[in-house]
Amino acid sequence: MPESWWGNAIFSLIPTIVLGLIFWMVMRMIIRGDRTARLKYDQIEAEERAKAGLPPRPAAGAAASADQPAATTAAAAERPPGAAPGQDRTSA
Repeated sequence: MPESWWGNAIFSLIPTIVLGLIFWMVMRMIIRGDRTARLKYDQIEAEERAKAGLPPRPAAGAAASADQPAATTAAAAERPPGAAPGQDRTSA
């Protein structure tokens, strides 16, 4: 064990840095493994849908963003004139 102030500081920080690096590596492996598994699952699903003669599955982000303006417009059309956006027909 070093007797100098800098030596003690370094020996105090090394375990924290090493544990942080181990945690980072484990989390990185988990996230990469999950991403790889999802991509492989999507690939297998696309192949099976093609074998069954089904259309390709739409992208999740494209479907959600494309539907939102239509849903907002439909909700505004059903709202009675002068009603606030949060009110429904029964409370007006």
